[in-house]
Amino acid sequence: MNHEPFVLGVNYWPRRKAMYWWSDLDPIEVRDEFDIIREVGLSMVRIFLLWEHFQPTPDRVDSDALRHFGQACDIAGERGLKLNVTFFTGHMSGPSWAPRWMLCPHLPPPPGVRQVVSGGRSVHAGYINPYAEPVAMEAARLLLQTVVGNFKDHPAIGIWNLGNEPDLFAWPANDAEGRAWAKRLTGLIHEIDAVHPVTCGLHMGNLLVDNGLRVNDVFAEVDLTVMHGYPMYADWAAGPLDPDFVPFLCSLTSALCNKPTMMEEFGGPTTPPGEPSSFWEWTSYGRPRRQFVASEEELAAYFESVLPKLVEVGATGALLWCFADYDPKLYHRPPCDESWHERFFGLVRPDGSLKPHAEVIRRFSSTDPMVRPARRLVTLDVTPEEYYTDPMRHAREAYQRFRLDGASTPS
Repeated sequence: MNHEPFVLGVNYWPRRKAMYWWSDLDPIEVRDEFDIIREVGLSMVRIFLLWEHFQPTPDRVDSDALRHFGQACDIAGERGLKLNVTFFTGHMSGPSWAPRWMLCPHLPPPPGVRQVVSGGRSVHAGYINPYAEPVAMEAARLLLQTVVGNFKDHPAIGIWNLGNEPDLFAWPANDAEGRAWAKRLTGLIHEIDAVHPVTCGLHMGNLLVDNGLRVNDVFAEVDLTVMHGYPMYADWAAGPLDPDFVPFLCSLTSALCNKPTMMEEFGGPTTPPGEPSSFWEWTSYGRPRRQFVASEEELAAYFESVLPKLVEVGATGALLWCFADYDPKLYHRPPCDESWHERFFGLVRPDGSLKPHAEVIRRFSSTDPMVRPARRLVTLDVTPEEYYTDPMRHAREAYQRFRLDGASTPS
């Protein structure tokens, strides 16, 4: 462990195309943006294979999307970047992006799903469950066989990823079905590619709710353990920019899985340059929304504090959310039309200029950080099975202990 580099990376959508780039990839744009990523000291780029773009029918993988993916791989490889390739997306930035063949117009969306997008527009429909429906399971098999089979030897491939916060798209019937899903897909990838590791992009919700995708079950079946977290979405964090919260989520995940954890998503939206942190209010998905948005300077200070704390808890890396603020021309399209804060999570502004936290990342990268044994640990006095009988309570109690222990730990 002492000789492993601490991986630094970014989750990527192009600033002018966002979720629509697979149907209209511009190699010049991607080269320019991957150059920025490399120049600020990042080495990994997480990209998302939007399911409806890559698999317009369950028995066919789109040849144009596959060609565009190959172009993205080549551009990354030319710059020495590794790709974290996320399948079955699925949930992304608010909506559920569902292929047309998955839609069930006679059903409502799954509980908690705020918007279903298909064909690039909002639709009023539910969709089949990807964990159990044979047509979805066979479609997933075909997509993995096609993409992994064609690209497993490409030098840009770093990680294969089974999903992005997949419980926000749909729940398995129970934890056994969720674990079986992870085992089946991981096994299929391993049959094709015995070299590259597999992960699954779970998030804070998988630590706080027993939603059929328990972290100890899913991460027992894949190779790498990851977590996503944002204190601004947790009323029990010590503020919207609580610097201990993200390291705690990493440490809690490791305590439940007995594996080191990568923070695969963290960050925050920012106000325009020169404006202070504030709470924005608007109507989102038909309901009032109140959202904390940080000043650029306060978000930079947050990154400055969080990154060394992640090393302190033994994390294996950190991937920020996300590369770019989106071009205003996208504001009328999902997800920007409803989720206004999603417009401003970027490392770069819509014009491509760097925000202050880019310099924080550059400085941190220049120190050549390494993975270290954890100096701060989450302590649990329950088994994972007991933890999931009341996960929210156990998480809150563990965080109280973690913060107290941190206050007494010498720096």
